[in-house]
Amino acid sequence: MMLSTIRNTHIDGYFAYSNIKSWFILPALCLTNLAYGESFIGDCLIEPTQQVAVGVPVTGVIDKIFVKRGDKVTQGQVIATLASGVEQASVQLAKYKAEQVAALQLATRKVEFAQRKFERRQAMTREHLMPEQDSDDAEAEYRLAQAELLVAQENHQLDLRELQQQSAQLAQKTLRSPLTGVVVEQSAYVGEVVEPNSSSKPVFKLAQLDPLRVQVILPKSRFGAVQVGRKVDVVPEKPMMGRYSAQVKTVDKLLDSASGTFVVFLALPNKQLAIPAGVKCQAFF
Repeated sequence: MMLSTIRNTHIDGYFAYSNIKSWFILPALCLTNLAYGESFIGDCLIEPTQQVAVGVPVTGVIDKIFVKRGDKVTQGQVIATLASGVEQASVQLAKYKAEQVAALQLATRKVEFAQRKFERRQAMTREHLMPEQDSDDAEAEYRLAQAELLVAQENHQLDLRELQQQSAQLAQKTLRSPLTGVVVEQSAYVGEVVEPNSSSKPVFKLAQLDPLRVQVILPKSRFGAVQVGRKVDVVPEKPMMGRYSAQVKTVDKLLDSASGTFVVFLALPNKQLAIPAGVKCQAFF
């Protein structure tokens, strides 16, 4: 259709195109309110996901240290051991006792023999070939053998529990990494006496650097504009270079009334540990 007259006016967020015969109303497209949401920038800080001070559960002397500051560690990796000669000897003794089954086997055979003897005498008593007293005596021997077997089984279980206890005490002499990350501090060395007291220094401090945690401070005017799972670009301050993709993990539900801000936490993948923690940044939403 040929339009003889065209007029462009803005009415309440709409562009209205008119001519002498009809009106065409189209939604106004605002670049900051596309399907991807409003774009804005927030100041942020790149931090370790978690930091752990690794101490000892028992008092002891450091015997060996297997890592040093700056080394990568994996969860469960042995990072140090305490002197444990006494505990190792106790475990060996408990293991030897737990492996002894002669008393248990003897009690089992005794029960089997007493049972056969009782069954034979019971049958003969029914045929009136033996007095009932003999059958009663055989039954008593059978019951006594069963009780002795029960005692042997209980003693064997006690030996197994003792082995578990001694093994647990020995395990306390081994320090393992609770996370996958890097060693950021070493405070004790071979030959030093360490204690589990909260006031004493830890042996190591470890930090998880993959993923990193990005703490973003946003004004309260942006509250409700960020949802968990949203992708965010993170640009560290100089001399760091690059633009990295992170994801929103947590949005604070409590505003800081003094500053009028709230915090958003992002997860930033860092497989190669190329991004250091403790760096300021900007987050582009």
